[in-house]
Amino acid sequence: MRKRTNPRLTHKLILGTLVICIMGFYCFTAQTHHVTNSVSMASCAQVTPHVHVWNNSSAEKVTCKPKVNLMFMKTHKTGSSTMLNILLRFGEKNQLKFALPHSRNDFFYPSSFFRSQVKNYRPGLCYNIVCNHMRFNAPEVEKLLPGDAAFFTILRDPAELFESSFHYYKAYVPQTWRIPGKNKLSEFLTYPNRYFNPEGMNSFYLRNLQFFDLGFENHLEVGDPRVNESIEYVAKRFQLVLISDHYEESLILLKDALCWQMDDMLFFKLNARRAVAVSSMSPELKAKAREWNGADWKLYQHFNATFWARVEAYGRRRMEEDVRELHRRNAEMEAICIDGRGAVVAEDITDGHMKPWQPIGEATILGYNLRADIPQQFSELCRKMLTPEIQYLTDLGVNLWITRLWGWFKDNVLS
Repeated sequence: MRKRTNPRLTHKLILGTLVICIMGFYCFTAQTHHVTNSVSMASCAQVTPHVHVWNNSSAEKVTCKPKVNLMFMKTHKTGSSTMLNILLRFGEKNQLKFALPHSRNDFFYPSSFFRSQVKNYRPGLCYNIVCNHMRFNAPEVEKLLPGDAAFFTILRDPAELFESSFHYYKAYVPQTWRIPGKNKLSEFLTYPNRYFNPEGMNSFYLRNLQFFDLGFENHLEVGDPRVNESIEYVAKRFQLVLISDHYEESLILLKDALCWQMDDMLFFKLNARRAVAVSSMSPELKAKAREWNGADWKLYQHFNATFWARVEAYGRRRMEEDVRELHRRNAEMEAICIDGRGAVVAEDITDGHMKPWQPIGEATILGYNLRADIPQQFSELCRKMLTPEIQYLTDLGVNLWITRLWGWFKDNVLS
């Protein structure tokens, strides 16, 4: 007797195949266009229109001019989504011009960045802020911004980052699928060369991801002279490198460097995982992760040292006072904005617009519920502080049809 096919499954497979074909064709043709048109386009006109930056805080004495031309190199799994929210709010409040992606929420990562990937780009256009995920390509980015633009990025301890990226992206990296046992992370780090193929699909997620994001080769061994050369390049190109492991101190240094106010630095932690989804790592396993990600570890050590040198120059006591003030202000906003005073799992979020993007096969990313009794003067701010990245970009007018198509396929076919 012939087995009856499941019509729902057949329907899903047909739709899934169609989605993959459409996305593959679009990405191929778009990427070809980016490469062939990247040389002849004119640079940014280098003239910055006057921008009035709103100053709502009389308690802070402003003795410098706030910087509005910014390039934030958004690295993966470093708390960068929270930083993105800060920048989007600042840009909106001050009516700044964003260089936004088109059709998806990144600039065709993992391909190198080209100006033609910017939504509605025309040769000679100048922007104030570039802040979405990309694989950094300095010459192309520089041509979008005035010459006085401040470049900054954020790094994280490679051991912590590897644990996060390994779990978040494992469904996108086929070479992880064959790792045996329940603790795939430990197995991989114990025998990385047994499982790692640098030519494999999305292999960059498995080694020196921060190096890769910054535009360098991620397969370099730590003793390769190109590692030191790359670190020196980052030190020259970026005016400030933040450290995710010391987030509040990073924001205070950024506030000082950009001449912003404490109001501009308020944040809620976005795109964070449930605690039960985070694997505990022994000191030995962390050491293996740092050794395997040797280029990232060397990069992190260098800029962690420069970070604390900046803290010393800022003043330890002054830093402690400012961090306490940031904590206090964030706690005030939490009481005003968040129902239940904390993050919740996706299924408990009542407003669909506030639900964060989830990795394939599991809903581990937390989000928030807005209070129903938010005072009117805080209503807009609360909503923007809690809006996930995908929804915020949509609110800014980005047509994320590829991201949303992939999201449908991920949630309805793969899951």
